[in-house]
Formats: sequence, C-alpha cells, structure tokens
Amino acid sequence: MTISFSLNGAPVTLTDPNPTTTLLDWLRDQRHLTGTKEGCNEGDCGACSVMVTDANGTSALNACILLLPQLSGKHVTTVEGLAAPDGTLHPVQREMVTHHGSQCGFCTPGFTIAMATAHLNGDTDHDTALAGNLCRCTGYAPIIRAAKAAEQHPIPDHLFFLAKNPPGTQPLVAGAEPQTPLQPRSSDDLAQLYTDHPDATLIAGATDVGLWITKQLRPLDTPVFLNKCTDLRGITQTDTGWHIGAMTTIAELEHALAPHFPSLGTLLRRYGSAQVRAAATLGGNIANGSPIGDGSPAMIALGATLHLRCGDTRRTLPLEDFFIAYGKQDRKPSEFIEAISIPAQPDTLHCAKISKRFDQDISAVCGCLNLPIENGHFGTTRLAFGGMAGTPARARHAEAALSGKPVTLATIYAAMQAMRDDFTPMSDMRASADYRMQVAQNMVLRAYHTITGTPSDLHEVRA
Repeated sequence: MTISFSLNGAPVTLTDPNPTTTLLDWLRDQRHLTGTKEGCNEGDCGACSVMVTDANGTSALNACILLLPQLSGKHVTTVEGLAAPDGTLHPVQREMVTHHGSQCGFCTPGFTIAMATAHLNGDTDHDTALAGNLCRCTGYAPIIRAAKAAEQHPIPDHLFFLAKNPPGTQPLVAGAEPQTPLQPRSSDDLAQLYTDHPDATLIAGATDVGLWITKQLRPLDTPVFLNKCTDLRGITQTDTGWHIGAMTTIAELEHALAPHFPSLGTLLRRYGSAQVRAAATLGGNIANGSPIGDGSPAMIALGATLHLRCGDTRRTLPLEDFFIAYGKQDRKPSEFIEAISIPAQPDTLHCAKISKRFDQDISAVCGCLNLPIENGHFGTTRLAFGGMAGTPARARHAEAALSGKPVTLATIYAAMQAMRDDFTPMSDMRASADYRMQVAQNMVLRAYHTITGTPSDLHEVRA
C-alpha cells in the first residue's frame, strides 16, 4: 500500500507502512519532528495537535490517534511548519511570546496549532477552539489574549496557499495482502470488501479505535479505512428531512443541524473537542454502541432511522431498536451503517449533558427531549437518554405520562415519577444511581421551565 500526502508543504510517499502507526509516532520517530508532543496519547490534551487540510477544509486533529492511512491525499502541517519559509513567525506564535502564553512550553506547540487553525478559518470563538488543549502552568488568560491579538493579522501566504489548494486523493493500490489495510473507494467497494473480510475492523475517524491501539495495545489484523468512501459522507436536506452519511463528522453535523435545532448544536459543541469533532463520525458514534455516547440520544429523540447494508442487501430500522443490550447491537456480520435519516419537524428539542467538566468530558447523563405542544397539550413526545441504562434508550413510561396531557407542573411531576419505571441506572465513578435518576428527572423539569419562559441557560451564573 502506498500513502501520499504533503508534510509542511513537501511531498511524502510511504510504501507499505504499518497501518496502525499513528502520525504522532511517525513524526517523532521517523521524521524527528519533536515539536508535536505526546501527552495523554488518547486525544484529550491536545499536545499532539496538527493542522490537516483536505477537500473538506482545514482542521486541527490529534496526531496521537490519527493513523497513517487516514492521511492519504492531505496536507499536514506541524508546529515546525507554522513559520514562513523565511523564518517569519506565524501571528499566533508572535502573540504567544508577546502575551507570555508559555511557561514550561510542553503544551505550547499544540495550542499554537489549534490557534493557527482557528485563525485560518476565521474562528474567533477561542474558548471552544482551544477546549481540546490543556495547560497546567500558564493558565488560559494569556493564551486567550494571544489568540484575540492574532485576529487582526492576515493569514500567512504559505498556509493560505495550502488551504486553497487541497491535494487530491491517491489511487487505491491493487493487490493488498490480508495484513495490510484495505481502503475502499465507495460504499459498493466497502460492501464487497467487508463481505470478503467479515472480521475486519472498520475505521472512520479512529477517535475510538485509536485508543484500542495506543491504550489497549490491541492488534488489528485487517483494518479497513473508510476515509476514501466519499459517498458515505455528507448531509442532504429535502422537504422530508435530512439524510446523513455515516462518515459525516460531528463538526459537519453541528454546522448543518444547529440552525434548525439550536439545543442540539449546544450539545454537539460539548462533544469532545474541536480536534475530536473534526474526526469523529456520526456512524462511528452509533456503531460503537456506547451507553454514554452523546449522539444517539439526540438522534433517537428526533425519530432517526438507521440505514444498514450487508453486501447488496439493505434494511432500515428505528435507531432505538439498533441497541439490544450493553455491547450488543442489531448488526449482522459484514453489515455496516450507510446513513442516518431524520424526518423534517419543527424545533421542539431540548438537550442537556451533565458531566463533571463542562468541556471534554464523558456524560454522566445525556438527555434529549422532543416535546411538541399542540393547543396547550403535549403532542407525541420522545425522551431519550444516555447513561441511564446499558444502551441509549427511550423513557417510554415518562413519554406516556406526557403525551396528550396539559402542559402543567402536575403533568411534569407525573412524568418524572413515571421515569422510575423506565430505568434502573447503575452507580460508577461518574455518578451514583440516585444522582442519575434525579438528574434525568430534573431534565424534564428544566425543559418545562424553558417552554414556559423561565431562563434555564446553564452558562449563566447567578448568586
């Protein structure tokens, strides 16, 4: 297998590399580009951030969980490539010096990459752009000041050129051996490859599979990389709703759906970090089957349908029916998710994520409540939760207590009580069972207050 990409503006061609080698390890071990640091090695700290450009745009990504085959046909810029060829520092580098944004310096390369990516994209929401980068000594105030100061400076010519001239994808190399990665170029190719290799591991964004490699040290005998399956990516909106390709990233999902469902947009902005959202896919989040994944409760609340394919056979099912039990999904051997569809509907969605940290944390409870109102009464409601059972699940007893009933506190309290018949949550390091139940019930109460006009924005801090 041959992988071609550009690194800091220079072409790179790799022949038969180990497909599970991370970009971080390759940069440091093979190219001695040690500015990209290894911190957590699981995509949380941002010390390994690199800038990646392809036909979909420019993003900061975590090199520690980015595998070499995922780079095919892309531009990669490390911290060594931020300065201009004549040595002129990037504006964010200059401003980091001016505003004393670095102390020990370990995290600084990752911060500057994230800042330079936001600068390139015209993104001035610095708190969000830098939520995936951790600093233990400087604190964030001087770093944010540096990011703000850099806003006034133009994009350096060499980075502007790369952003405006993304490379094309490379041709698939024929004759791949079973122990080398397979890279289908379409969903039809994937269907055939997966039929031939039913034990293969499908790799989309690698934000989960990457940790199998770096943390669990698991060997992947037949990794199949989906980054060339462009027909599995993208969102189509019609009069009947949205059709979302399984390879659509969380960042793309947020961009497309936040204008229609602002509460979903708020939830997705707390999904990992900017680096994670730019790589993680909706299909991967669902196929993972995690009971605490944030994507599935929202999709279930919106009445999403899952589109599955095995060979030439396709089938659909309601998303909530895909999850059978913890670690078990309704998926046949060689069957994969092609797409997710959401019916057109007014915005009556209320999403809430409860975690110990606001940014970059796993949910203790994630609740998404679809509460249409007709003539002062609740219509057909859909309440979906993560963290309350072994799978993402609907609160059907609570739904029944709401649907068709008047929009009153008495109705809400009845639904809150009915939820005890829906779930028996567990206690773990993130939350106790009693806490989870109370939080889930309070999400229904919070939605009621939002509906009736009482402010409930958790960003507000009031004495």
